[in-house]
Amino acid sequence: MIKTFEQAYQFVIDHKVCTVFGSKNSPYPSLWDNTGLSEKKPKAGGWSPKVVAVWDWKTRIPQTYPDSIFYGKVPGGDAVLMEMQYFRNVHYPEAYQPLSELDPLSQQVYEFIRLEPGFTGTLRKRTLERLSCTKSQFETALKRLQVSLNIVRSNDPKLKNDFWLPMREVHLDIVQATKKD
Repeated sequence: MIKTFEQAYQFVIDHKVCTVFGSKNSPYPSLWDNTGLSEKKPKAGGWSPKVVAVWDWKTRIPQTYPDSIFYGKVPGGDAVLMEMQYFRNVHYPEAYQPLSELDPLSQQVYEFIRLEPGFTGTLRKRTLERLSCTKSQFETALKRLQVSLNIVRSNDPKLKNDFWLPMREVHLDIVQATKKD
């Protein structure tokens, strides 16, 4: 069972793809299901040691090893950590969907990110102010952009919240090697 950051990193490397919190329908193992830390909440309140660790690992592993680990979402919307060569050679070529094939709201949210990358909250506010959509519609569009591999979360360790960038700004080599549109 995983108990340390290093073990979590090795788990991702060994399995090539793992979900962060698990999913009944996922073909991938999960960090959550394979972590051997307590799920008991502290008496003072807050998250359990297991939640704290897995939440930290999902962010810190790709920040610490950006050339080895990719963080993103797979079809179905599960958050995953993926070994970079697998991402480059298998997942991206199979899962990438051109922006032109996405719905108009997803295309507009992408355009906001392309013009001014930003945190989820800022993007949500901008989208809701400028477009006729709900918070739920925005969240769905953001998920579609992740699953279709048009946007990616920044791995900058100074950023504590999700900051979104166009995929090509982070992984131009992979985008160019798999150009479909």
